[in-house]
Formats: sequence, C-alpha cells, structure tokens
Amino acid sequence: MEKKMSESKRSGYAIRADLLGMAIGILEARNARQWDNEHLKPEGTRSPVNPYATEDVLVVAEKLYDFVQNQNK
Repeated sequence: MEKKMSESKRSGYAIRADLLGMAIGILEARNARQWDNEHLKPEGTRSPVNPYATEDVLVVAEKLYDFVQNQNK
C-alpha cells in the first residue's frame, strides 16, 4: 500500500532541507542551460551567465513549499 505524503513521519526540517536541495538543483540546471545556450552563439555575441544567489534559492524553495502546502486544499 502506498503512503500519501501527509501520512509520512518526516520532520518539517527534513522537508525544508529537501526543498532547498531541489531549489539548488533547479537553479543549477537553469544556469547550465543558459551557459550552453550562450556558447552556441558566435564568439563576441555571448553574454555572461550570472550565478544564482542565496536569495534565489530561497525564492524557488518557497514556491516549492507553497505548491506542497496547496496540494492538501
């Protein structure tokens, strides 16, 4: 029998830590995609790819958290 997310015994800390890891993964994938796209352009027309900041991680993690919270409504 499959457990629902609401039935798991995970702590809030563990869930938030997972969400931060997911947020970092999303931002790293986005930056890698941007870097690849820039290197497809001819040299001299490329733009720098800015790294993500801690604030960016928190914004994405909060969006993920909001998504999880709204699934029960």
